[in-house]
Amino acid sequence: MLPLELAFTTLQVVWFILIAVLWIGYLVLEGFDYGVAMLIPILGRNEKEKRVIVNTIGPVWDGNEVWLLTAGGATFAAFPAWYATLFSGLYLPLFLVLVGLIVRGVAFEYRAKHPETKWRNAFDLMASIGSFVVTLVFGVGFANFIIGLPVEPLPKVTAEAQTSLFMLTPQPYFFQLFSWFGLLGGVCLVALFLFHGSLFLALKTKGEVHERAKAFALKIGLVSIGLGAVFLVAQNLLHPTGLMGWLLLVLAALGLAAGWWFIRNDRDGLAFIGTAAAILFVAIGIFLTMWPGLGFRLPDQTFAAAGDGAVSGLNVVTAASTEGTLQIMTVAAVIFVPIVLAYQAWTYWVFRRRLSVDNIPDEEPVLAS
Repeated sequence: MLPLELAFTTLQVVWFILIAVLWIGYLVLEGFDYGVAMLIPILGRNEKEKRVIVNTIGPVWDGNEVWLLTAGGATFAAFPAWYATLFSGLYLPLFLVLVGLIVRGVAFEYRAKHPETKWRNAFDLMASIGSFVVTLVFGVGFANFIIGLPVEPLPKVTAEAQTSLFMLTPQPYFFQLFSWFGLLGGVCLVALFLFHGSLFLALKTKGEVHERAKAFALKIGLVSIGLGAVFLVAQNLLHPTGLMGWLLLVLAALGLAAGWWFIRNDRDGLAFIGTAAAILFVAIGIFLTMWPGLGFRLPDQTFAAAGDGAVSGLNVVTAASTEGTLQIMTVAAVIFVPIVLAYQAWTYWVFRRRLSVDNIPDEEPVLAS
């Protein structure tokens, strides 16, 4: 229960919602290309098929990462204490995310620089591993946001500044993330992105790659539905959010089931929409549990001062920037966000056609030295 003193401003609420929207966009859009990248060594039987798989996400994967960068930048500007606490306390898992993003980015850019099979297979494996690591860490991280990361005020801080200076406890905070619920969240997100990615491949390809992606989706879909049901029920039991939480659980489950049913009946587009909707509802549920504590465990008395003047609450009020900063950010968002959305929508429209090995030109054979 929040104390009466905790009064949110409209812009604080708006920017929490906007950051949630940015993360949802990232998970839905980048989720399928993480899944596709993980599937390159699994579904690609030869170089042409692997190039088909890579080309389905080639025009959009780096644009999808803009959602992550924008979410991070918005967090830094709108809620600097939230950003500071996360990046100082979770630098090890965030370092793993950074390495994974670098590895997969390098793999996509360099696989075509040399025609030798070993070269390309190595970079395909790098793209798959990098995508797996990022997905797993994000899944573990969001699961920990649901149950709450423990924070305490920094010691020996003046009374004027202490309301927004916190640290995770204990330090370093790394192995504590991998509880049974954290690991379940990581495995669930990997399975969900594999399902989402295989449906995107089925939607964007023709021929044998399409049939292989469909067959894989039917298998991983059942795994995703089973793991997702366990995770979502556990989420609502560990951090109940009332009727809304259970409603979102049902909607997410229906989205996954619809995705599986539609791909089984060759409705590729509707199947992809189903998993996209499931990710949407799961993400909304996660951010619902993060309001207003931002994914941190808060003591009962949010604003109560300890004997040395330390304040014991990190939330959307104590972590937020000034109203003037939020106003400037709002004006910038109103101007530039529609432009970015229009450009990205145009990109997807231009590259909307299905691909097959017939679209891949032959290459000159390279003799091994």
